[in-house]
Amino acid sequence: MSKKECFQYGGQAVIEGVMMRGPQEMAIAVRLPDGTIEVEKQQLSSWLTKWPWLKWPGFRGVVALLEALVVGTRALAWSASKAMPEEEGELNTKELVLTIAFALGLGILLFVIIPTGAVKLVEKWVTTPLGQNIAEGGLRIAIFLAYIGLISRMKDIQRVFQYHGAEHKVIHTYEAGLELTVENARGFSPLHPRCGTSFLLVVMVVSIFVFAFLGHPPNLLWRIGSRILLMPLVAAISYEFIKLSGRYGDRWWLKWLVAPGLGLQRLTTREPDDSQLEVAIHALKAVLRGEEHAG
Repeated sequence: MSKKECFQYGGQAVIEGVMMRGPQEMAIAVRLPDGTIEVEKQQLSSWLTKWPWLKWPGFRGVVALLEALVVGTRALAWSASKAMPEEEGELNTKELVLTIAFALGLGILLFVIIPTGAVKLVEKWVTTPLGQNIAEGGLRIAIFLAYIGLISRMKDIQRVFQYHGAEHKVIHTYEAGLELTVENARGFSPLHPRCGTSFLLVVMVVSIFVFAFLGHPPNLLWRIGSRILLMPLVAAISYEFIKLSGRYGDRWWLKWLVAPGLGLQRLTTREPDDSQLEVAIHALKAVLRGEEHAG
């Protein structure tokens, strides 16, 4: 089996469109205000190609997560400039760095500092490290669910969730070996085991067990700092699980393990219409054509 055949294609929803990634490039397809579809293709330069040792388990998950954050932010900025031309243009390098830094800071505040600090208040009643981490992890998941619930009320976000479902349906169609048509894509599920939503849930669950090995923290600052420092390890373990679930998702025991992540995706995906499936198909076809020419 060739490298390209082994590659697991995927992407993300953007503003009025879908971004798809291949081994060497990405393509963003966006529905413009006039109803036409515009496709942008960009070459990808991965650290995994420059430094092969980063492909080892334990490293590749962290690198993939960082690259996905950068590429995803670029794709969102480009799609916004096309779908909403009245808004500001694409982000420059400085704005991109600041946007990513803000996103990381907000994530640390919501999912590290707040749940960790809250559990510190109840440690008199929850005395074991595992118990404290279960409580912390439960609060982290509750914050995540509340956040998704709030933003899902926004009309624009609901459309992004529809494009999220379109992305999954088109990937399912490709992985089933069928022709990439709207008719074929309609019948597939908008849920996919390699989804970023599932990854976030896996991260939250894995963190409970990883942080439990730290024992009783001497103070709150140490507890928060240790969680931030160990996040690369948590991400690496979670990434390997998601890759495993994507490759061997037909095994009964793995289906049971990925079921909670698929259930969570029901909050971040919506059933797309045919026009949205068409956009996702344009994005994936653009990537596949580029890989064929490169080969």
